[in-house]
Amino acid sequence: MKKITQTVIAASAMFIIASCGNSKKDEAALINDKKVAIEKLKAERAKNDEEIRKLQAELEKLDSNSANAAKIKLVGIAAVTTQDFKHYIDLQGHVDAENISYISPRGMPGQVKALYIQQGQYIKKGQLLLKLDDAIVQQQVTAAKQQTEVLKTQLAFAKNVYQRQKNLWDKNIGTELQLISAKNNVEALENQLQGANEQVKIAAEQLKTAYVYSDVYGVADIVNIRVGEIFQGMLPNGSPQIKIVNTSNLKVVTNVPENYLTRIGKGSTIEINIPDANKTVTSKISLISQSIDPNKLGFVAEARIPVDPALKPNQSAIVRILDYAAANAVVIPVNTVQSDETSKYVYLLTKSSNGKSIARKQAVVIGEVYGNNVEIKAGLKAGDQLITEGYQNIYDGQLISTQSPL
Repeated sequence: MKKITQTVIAASAMFIIASCGNSKKDEAALINDKKVAIEKLKAERAKNDEEIRKLQAELEKLDSNSANAAKIKLVGIAAVTTQDFKHYIDLQGHVDAENISYISPRGMPGQVKALYIQQGQYIKKGQLLLKLDDAIVQQQVTAAKQQTEVLKTQLAFAKNVYQRQKNLWDKNIGTELQLISAKNNVEALENQLQGANEQVKIAAEQLKTAYVYSDVYGVADIVNIRVGEIFQGMLPNGSPQIKIVNTSNLKVVTNVPENYLTRIGKGSTIEINIPDANKTVTSKISLISQSIDPNKLGFVAEARIPVDPALKPNQSAIVRILDYAAANAVVIPVNTVQSDETSKYVYLLTKSSNGKSIARKQAVVIGEVYGNNVEIKAGLKAGDQLITEGYQNIYDGQLISTQSPL
């Protein structure tokens, strides 16, 4: 009985698995059938639309008094012209200074003993900004100098001993070993004195690091340090303790998406608008970074801008970089371009054999799109009458009018 029960359970499980598998297959087949049906209906619709257009055109030729003749659509038109077409990359950027210096000590961080500047003050290159505690270094300099004086005294004595020993040796008095020993003692002290002099120079150089100077001309934009505090250049939160900005050389910096890397380069025209200052500047890209930022997925572009008291570092800027231009291009409103299964197209006003105005579908090849305009590479020429209003509700061959009926 137990074996029979196990057999029934196993068979039931296999049946359920098979049913699930069949269900998935049926679902996939159903989806595929619906896709095929949709494509078939689209093809039939396109064919039917074309048949309707042909019949409408034939009807107009056969019966100018038919009800269809009364269905004249009112449209607006504009002559197609050529003009210079430009495409821009619209980005956000900010104003920055060419020379921004974040001051830091040349040596180890130290306690500020004197501060000689204040925020907003104009700073000259080489100007003394602050003085750090140098008491320990002063002691090191004094100790190093004292050591050299001791060695100088010992060296003078050793030279005197050597000279006396040499004089005796010249008179065949004494031993050669005594002479060599005296000479070696002189040389050893000379080496020690040379090392001590170097220590004096090192200590003196360390003493100079207690005096912090500016390495640029500019304005003290940030002075976040007071006497008694430890000066180390940067605070733990990453903000500078002293920041000097030189606004005599300004630039605009922007991050460009990496897909435009091949479309722009050094020398590309850039239009810059700084809304807060109500300033607009045209410049050229002066720098393109050589790597892609993995976080922003883009590269940095910079452009120099003229000095202006109204412009400050970190001001927001609206940037337009010219990445494509075509002279004497056919340009039309982008909203007049429509699409079907095979192509892009527009409607033109043409004249039939009996002199009536009709709409004709014209396939076009589009180029770049910018703002409300699109460049037409093929399909239109200057002088064509483009339907710019009412094109949504007309068909190929329909009677149209550019004037309101009386």
